[in-house]
Amino acid sequence: MIDWWRHFGLREPPFGLTPDTSFFFPALPYQEAHETLLYALSAGEGFLAVEGEVGTGKTLLLRRLLNSLPERWQVAFVPNPGLDPRGLYAAIAIEFGVPADGASEDLLHRLERHFIALAQQERQPVVLIDEAQALPADTLEAVRLLTNLETEKRKLLQVVLFGQPELMARLREKNTRQILTRISFHANLRPLDRHEVAAYVQHRLKVAGGGGALFTWWAEHALWRVSRGLPRLVNIIAAKAMMLAYGRGTRQVTCRHVMAAARDTLAARKSVSIATLAWGLALLGLTAAAAAGWRLLG
Repeated sequence: MIDWWRHFGLREPPFGLTPDTSFFFPALPYQEAHETLLYALSAGEGFLAVEGEVGTGKTLLLRRLLNSLPERWQVAFVPNPGLDPRGLYAAIAIEFGVPADGASEDLLHRLERHFIALAQQERQPVVLIDEAQALPADTLEAVRLLTNLETEKRKLLQVVLFGQPELMARLREKNTRQILTRISFHANLRPLDRHEVAAYVQHRLKVAGGGGALFTWWAEHALWRVSRGLPRLVNIIAAKAMMLAYGRGTRQVTCRHVMAAARDTLAARKSVSIATLAWGLALLGLTAAAAAGWRLLG
């Protein structure tokens, strides 16, 4: 494959879709969520939740947290929560280096002994569950049972759920309300605003080895409009726009490149027509203002 990004003086692709923590952008909602998660875990809170729409960067935040926890934490990461209770216990046991054979009850007792041993060593286990909205109801109950494990002074296990808004809707249901009442910290990752999208683009280009105004102001504005501020869509459209600029032999990405890339992106097509209408109205306003100015000058 042609290394098109080298055309722009970059050493690596700036808008990859894999959750690479070296590209983590400390926008306000993400930085606040990260710092509060660290504080809540340090304070011994048992159940934490992070909610966000598809593409808002939950998995990248999870990996950032995973990489920044102090050594005294022992972490189990569950990327695929579509498991039955025994499957979840087995996945957590494997992550903690505990034998994963036997029935659910055996696994639960084995994990409890492991957590007690960690507590005696002044270490703290934490389970990070991604895409938690996919947890079956009986598996959610199994997660609750895990957090029942405690000494007189502290929880033996902490759990952080990362999920789409459907997660919180599920936790409000009658049979899962016990979990909702135990969540001591909840963060909602909103989309990026216009200024944050521009800063996000510049940040990723800088990390990739670039500098200068590779995207024009109008291109950044268009990118915010058509992506709706969702980092995943920003990455997809920005990468396509850069490839279009590369194909046409230019070193600057324009609004036209961004709009063409958005039209080629299924999740952004509706936003393209809205953005086009908004700009059309804005241009009409500018034209009317200019005409009024010329009349005054005349």
